[in-house]
Amino acid sequence: MMNTKAIQITYWISTALVSLMMVFSAYSYFANPEVKQGFQHVGFPDYFRVELGIAKLLGAIVLLVPIKGLIKEWAYAGFTIVFVSACIAHLASGDTIGHASAPLIFLAVLAVSYFTYHKSKKAN
Repeated sequence: MMNTKAIQITYWISTALVSLMMVFSAYSYFANPEVKQGFQHVGFPDYFRVELGIAKLLGAIVLLVPIKGLIKEWAYAGFTIVFVSACIAHLASGDTIGHASAPLIFLAVLAVSYFTYHKSKKAN
């Protein structure tokens, strides 16, 4: 069983990884024309790219900021939906399994963050 310090370290590393990826992803949504083409490739409208970019920035902030209440749960749920949907969109559009599996890797990291978040809350 992990001690409290190891849980905290695991939580912060996994949360920082997910948050950094979401911030980088959101930045790419706004600044990279190839990402815009990628959204067209999977059949999403352009406004969804902007909407999702804003949501990813807000979700990353919510994961990193120490706030109470259910908003953190909503961020975790939102990112779970984003990662599963990204996998499905890649598979449905004929992309390789490599493209489809990347969101699932981040889903696993998100799960580590989520479970260690709750373990650290119990410990305190």
